[in-house]
Amino acid sequence: MDLNKLTSLLLSSDSIQGFSSLTDVKNDDVNSVLTAALPALLNGAKDQAKDENTTESFVNALADHAKDDTSDINGFLGKVDLADGAKIIAHLLGAQKEDVTESVAEQTGVSGDKTAMILSAAAPLLMSLLGQQADEDENKKDGTAALIGALLENVDLAALLTGASSTESNKKKTSSKKKSSKKKAADNGAGGLLGGLMKLLK
Repeated sequence: MDLNKLTSLLLSSDSIQGFSSLTDVKNDDVNSVLTAALPALLNGAKDQAKDENTTESFVNALADHAKDDTSDINGFLGKVDLADGAKIIAHLLGAQKEDVTESVAEQTGVSGDKTAMILSAAAPLLMSLLGQQADEDENKKDGTAALIGALLENVDLAALLTGASSTESNKKKTSSKKKSSKKKAADNGAGGLLGGLMKLLK
């Protein structure tokens, strides 16, 4: 599984529907939030893996989450603990948690509380997929190096940005009351995704 496949799983219709049910947020809004937040979450994972103060605990957490069965997304999400997900987000984003949440909320037009809830719902699945990627990596000599490689290899920017464009298209179908704010969010979201991914690749 490369990063592109991981992203596809996170933003799949089954995943989005599951997150929507957990948070009572519309599918389109869930998709918008995750698309806007994903670069920051992945960058946070990379930082956790590279920081000598957090590497060991992060890799251990990934190993634990790698054991989760994600073959049935609906079954997996039915067992998600939002409180646990909130702790994962706090670790991934650290001191930037509030800033990232507020920025994503502003970009997407989704409230800060709902944005935080969506991220908490998605966090356990993200950790499981990252853990499985690191576990599948053939380089077993260095767990941290394997994780970083899993994050950075085979990044398909075109496919990821197509997902952002798809989100913009979906937003145009929402109510006229939200059309203006949603269009602005889509424009900013696409730019934020590209910028975030470029930072991730540095």
